[in-house]
Amino acid sequence: MNVDILHRTDRPTDVTATQGPFARIVVASLGAGLATALTLSLVVFAGHTEATVTGAMLVGFGFGWTLIGVLSRRLADRSQRWTAVPAVAMGGTGLGLVVFAPGDGAMSSMSWVWPAPMLALAVYVWARARRELPGRARWMLVPVVAVMTIAPVAATYENVSVVRDHHTYTAPGTTYEVNGHRLYLDCRGQGSPTVVLDNGLGEVTASWARIVDQVDTTTRVCAYDRAGQGWSQGTSGAQDGVAAAHELHDLLNLAGEHGPYLLVGHSIGGTYALTYAAQYPQQVAGMVLLDSSSPEQFTAIPSYSGQYAVIHRVEALTPTLNRLGLGRVIAAVASSHLPTTAAGQVTALTANAQGARNASAEWQVLPTLFKQAQALTTFGHRPLAVLTASESAQKTGGWEATQNRLAALSTRSIHRVVDSTHMGLLEDPHGSAAAVAAIDHVIAELRNQSPRGTR
Repeated sequence: MNVDILHRTDRPTDVTATQGPFARIVVASLGAGLATALTLSLVVFAGHTEATVTGAMLVGFGFGWTLIGVLSRRLADRSQRWTAVPAVAMGGTGLGLVVFAPGDGAMSSMSWVWPAPMLALAVYVWARARRELPGRARWMLVPVVAVMTIAPVAATYENVSVVRDHHTYTAPGTTYEVNGHRLYLDCRGQGSPTVVLDNGLGEVTASWARIVDQVDTTTRVCAYDRAGQGWSQGTSGAQDGVAAAHELHDLLNLAGEHGPYLLVGHSIGGTYALTYAAQYPQQVAGMVLLDSSSPEQFTAIPSYSGQYAVIHRVEALTPTLNRLGLGRVIAAVASSHLPTTAAGQVTALTANAQGARNASAEWQVLPTLFKQAQALTTFGHRPLAVLTASESAQKTGGWEATQNRLAALSTRSIHRVVDSTHMGLLEDPHGSAAAVAAIDHVIAELRNQSPRGTR
């Protein structure tokens, strides 16, 4: 009787002792794998290409699976040799991506291939975990297996969405070959001066829909996508402001457009416009800067250097995450205020991996772009309108002072603070109306050649 009682009371203790090490091993290993993946992608390979960042994350995950096998052999009574399969599959694939660094086209092709093997791997992992791991340790893997199952489904849906968008949202303008790649240009309306619109970070020609629809009734207006943006083909590397200015100059010439132009830039598009004006001063008659970035942003905005360092690392992750459809989720939550068709075009062109790659590349080149924009030290007596979004002025210390300095580039400038968000100057009816009014003001100044200037 005593032996039987002891036997029954010993069994729960043995089970707990067996489950405890395995549960701790699984949690510690998966945590170490995640930490390694984040360290490799956000620190060691910060700002690298999609292939390198994706590969670095997979190497980290593979390391986590390796740890489960190694620690279970040393600290528990049952070796988990089966973890070598996900360790080799993820670690080997990741190492291959880092070493060979396939380009954008290859990554797009592989996005159709990897979902099926990943689903098979998820089934294998769960089947072996149910057989080999005790209850608590097994359930620790449920979130991991869920991600391994959802990710390929989401990636396949994203691939189908990209193909659908390609057929649904065809380019209404024209592409021209410039320096071996095709750049997109959409010009509408008649009259002089011709207004040329410069996109901000992560924007495309469709982002200007509200403004184009009003400006093209009074003069000619041209919206275009820089290399890699929207309907324009990308280049082998990130373009700086001078390269973009030369390509815009060639693009306008090829399209038969005639200057001097009225340049309009939103956000970092303003610094691209400033750089163009420095490179081709005779081709720029006037300028409108809509909540524009400042060429002195790294020194004049106290918080900017720190923000840039963080976003520089995070931006490089977005192409990988957008392969899983995250960009579409964010776009749906953000709910653009553009007209329906334009909003759909913007999402289709920016929420995918290509849009994220372009934004990441342009983010990396910002220090060079801002330095190049500093070459424009004066805009002389040419008309200039500067609009500042109230949200930016209120939330970013030093922002309004930089806007005042932009206005000071010309002796014939106006500077207005608009009750709007940064994106609202393009997307919201009130904000875009203020932007159109500023453009109309500069058009009138140019047509009248009035010597009057206000500040």
